[in-house]
Amino acid sequence: MAGLLRRWRLPARTAGLLRRWRSCGPRHGGPGRARRLLLSQLFQPLNLQVGGEAGLEGRPGEPLCRSQKLMLQGGLIHPASPGCYYYLPPTVRAMEKLVKVMDEEMQAVGGQKLNMPSLSSAELWRASGRWEQMGPELFRLADRHGKRYCLGPTHEEAVTELVAAHSNLSYKQLPLRLYQVTRKFRDEPKPRFGLLRGREFYMKDMYTFDASEEAAWQTYDLVCDAYRSLFDRLGLPFVKVRAATGSIGGTMSHEFQLPADVGEDRLVLCPDGHFAANVETLNGEQTSCPTCREKLTQTRGIEVGHTFYLGTKYSSVSNAVFLSPENKPQLAEMGCYGLGVTRILAASIEVLSKEDSIRWPSLIAPYQVCFIPPKKGSKEEEEGAALLERVYDDLTEALPHLAGDSVLDDRTQLTIGKRLKDANKLGYPYVVIAGKRVCEDPPVFEVWNQNTGEVLFLTKEGVIELMSKVQVP
Repeated sequence: MAGLLRRWRLPARTAGLLRRWRSCGPRHGGPGRARRLLLSQLFQPLNLQVGGEAGLEGRPGEPLCRSQKLMLQGGLIHPASPGCYYYLPPTVRAMEKLVKVMDEEMQAVGGQKLNMPSLSSAELWRASGRWEQMGPELFRLADRHGKRYCLGPTHEEAVTELVAAHSNLSYKQLPLRLYQVTRKFRDEPKPRFGLLRGREFYMKDMYTFDASEEAAWQTYDLVCDAYRSLFDRLGLPFVKVRAATGSIGGTMSHEFQLPADVGEDRLVLCPDGHFAANVETLNGEQTSCPTCREKLTQTRGIEVGHTFYLGTKYSSVSNAVFLSPENKPQLAEMGCYGLGVTRILAASIEVLSKEDSIRWPSLIAPYQVCFIPPKKGSKEEEEGAALLERVYDDLTEALPHLAGDSVLDDRTQLTIGKRLKDANKLGYPYVVIAGKRVCEDPPVFEVWNQNTGEVLFLTKEGVIELMSKVQVP
């Protein structure tokens, strides 16, 4: 700590010079510096003082889960219609970071990103048999010519048709791993729990095409490992469980679940990790592990990822073939792999947060650092505010990747304690405060690590050194 409290002497300044120094912002830094982000100007309508469920969205008597309440109170989402939400700017920032992490993991296993239409032809879905099978879950509509479509909840038919359209595909071009991140639609009969069970949501879906069953299983294991890596990087306590194939079909399926009381799925787990399954896959009441015979424990979970081995279920319908080494057409072996983007955001808040305070996976928090200057009228106000702005500017100059991840809480009519409480509720991983020790020589800032509860007292150099360890996608 002594090393961090290095001397930081300021040249003597008159009050007038301090005022001129501050005149460069709060809106902007000096010449060539990044623009300061002011909390008062962010579009994030806060309702942090709401108690219980008063004033929050929901039908009378309908329970609200933790993530739903916190996201509504924190100005992260706003209800539009049942199961549909406005995602406000901080949520979009978190989503974009999450998608960057997903891109890294998918491209590390050879994924190529594309984008497919939300409208899917009814003819494709009838050919696969899912137009009738999916029932009222599909949003169905017709164009002015009477042609029928659905809003895609998933895109197996569409991507297989796309690949089938390229009949000269060679085995040398396989494996083919195509993925997208798009809005999906599902006409939930009872949407609830905010982004955990909605009618409109974002999903990352990958579709793979391999030359043989053996190669397809290698792809399956590879993508499952990529999902493990993703959840490990986010610091989320997931379990991979055997699951039913449902309306997607295929011969093998696994879910990635975050254990949570509010989860809709019932899971059974071997305490030694030999066996894990969604109870819907079990025949009868299974109480012991088939490997070690230990008693299975039960829990509930939120499904955040799903993988399927499809075989030729869809490629045989659309005739998605490739040319073998013998120049013979052969059906591609397929798999599909989904991650719920918006569901991961909500589920991570659900499992990491306290009852009244959001906790994000640090990697995808909308903003990494909140700066809190002294209260207006306090004895530290003039010098402390200038020093804190200097730290903000020097930090974003030294660490440009944090320039857009740093927020200045300029609501100086409020006490530091009130703003710190709000920052805690909103889940900034770090909060830097110009408190009573800012007028010491050298000036010392109070730094809160919100995820650990640790409080440090650091010089400007110490703050920058600490923030240099912060990662953003």
